[in-house]
Amino acid sequence: MPITFIVLVLHFTITPLESGAILAFLIGSALVIIGLTVFLFGIDQGLEPIGQGIGSTLTHSNSYAIIITVSLILGFFISFAEPDLHILAKQVDSVTSGQFDNIYMVVVVSIGLGIMMTLGMLRILRGVRLRYVFTFAYGLILVLSLFSTSDFLAIAFDASGATTGAITVPFMLALAAGVSSMKKDSKVSEADSFGLVGISSSGAILGVLVAGIFLNIDKLNGVLPEVSVTEGNLLHLYGSKLANITFESFVSLLPIVVMYIVFQIFSFKHKKKRVLNIVRGVIFTFVGLVVFMLGVNGGFMEIGARLGRKLASMDSKTPVLLVSLLLGLTTVLAEPAVIVLTHQVENITGGSVKRKLVLIFLSVAVGMSIFMSALRILIPSIKLWMYILPGFGLAVVLAYFVPDLFVGMAFDAGGVASGPMTATFSLAFVQGIAAEVPTADIVADGFGMIAIVAMMPIIAIETLGALYQFQLRKASKKMSGTGLRSGGSNE
Repeated sequence: MPITFIVLVLHFTITPLESGAILAFLIGSALVIIGLTVFLFGIDQGLEPIGQGIGSTLTHSNSYAIIITVSLILGFFISFAEPDLHILAKQVDSVTSGQFDNIYMVVVVSIGLGIMMTLGMLRILRGVRLRYVFTFAYGLILVLSLFSTSDFLAIAFDASGATTGAITVPFMLALAAGVSSMKKDSKVSEADSFGLVGISSSGAILGVLVAGIFLNIDKLNGVLPEVSVTEGNLLHLYGSKLANITFESFVSLLPIVVMYIVFQIFSFKHKKKRVLNIVRGVIFTFVGLVVFMLGVNGGFMEIGARLGRKLASMDSKTPVLLVSLLLGLTTVLAEPAVIVLTHQVENITGGSVKRKLVLIFLSVAVGMSIFMSALRILIPSIKLWMYILPGFGLAVVLAYFVPDLFVGMAFDAGGVASGPMTATFSLAFVQGIAAEVPTADIVADGFGMIAIVAMMPIIAIETLGALYQFQLRKASKKMSGTGLRSGGSNE
């Protein structure tokens, strides 16, 4: 609703849009609301029980060979099937005129994610602290970035956000919860429930950076393709996308369904009633995802690009920066994976970390991210590496000063904040700005926004963790002081 409100206010004031485009956007908004509601209900009924069941079964197997094999296969296929990743890969392919092929990009990202997800699973089982894993992963990324071009650096970090989308995140969170629930220490189990998404998404960055080195392309040249949502009627607009989105959503869920069938035959042996509940949940997830993605793709992307172009072409740059901030503040609230994560945070911490507080921190972080992206396009001297290398460096350093629970939560939040809403509407908005600014490069500047969106929530949630720890220590000192005074009076 806040995104719809912002677009309508802009439409009736400084950036009027064609009636066909605004109508398509409003229909898209309604579909997003309906789809998201059904999708989240399905996640709760279907994907979470499957993920937790597979996680706990793998832990019980006590076979590292089985755990590694299943994790590699599952990691590759759930990433390969992620709709967000395909959206980004197609955008990269079209903008670079096929220099970085979309299927090649999806494959290298999925291989990277599969490897890092497997390492993340082994980390939970072996009890390795998250801070050491992230230090290793981002240290390796830093080394590879020295041999990479700015184009591939932007796409690599964007891929890390896009691959952790509507399907991957809920399943990975459930998988991690299933594995960590087998631990006897409840505090360790609580902390280990998070971090798998963050570790896995670093694999996407590594995959693209390695691919970029092998491709050995000095500069990716590109232009923003002209697309119009007003061609033909609205029924044709949405109808033409329905078959493709339905197929992509089916393919997204297929690896998880196949894995559930395999585990049901050989391990779970669920009763008929439990199976029917999970099947119903999967159907709801599928229907909700189709409706949600139809709404996002039907009306959102084109409006985002048009707003970016119109605002960037104005004499004053204040409106485009202000709208960038407002879009960031509100877009994250509509991300399906963010809603799933914040609910899980509150559930696992027994309500000690309120989801509203996490949402506020994430909202501010993403608002600042899109503002920083727009600022980078408008000021040519600001380069992407000036944001992400110090930013991720700070995130790794902060990991040594906050509780492990918040480290995992923070790096997971970085992945979930950059879901289908960000990968479509916000990315299109930023690319629209880049297309209109003469000094901007459509590849190096148009991409990279998701990278900043993936970085800022990590710092924000780690800051929340530091504040949380400070409050606990303050309360502890107060309690001990009260205890000493009451002890003295008793004597």
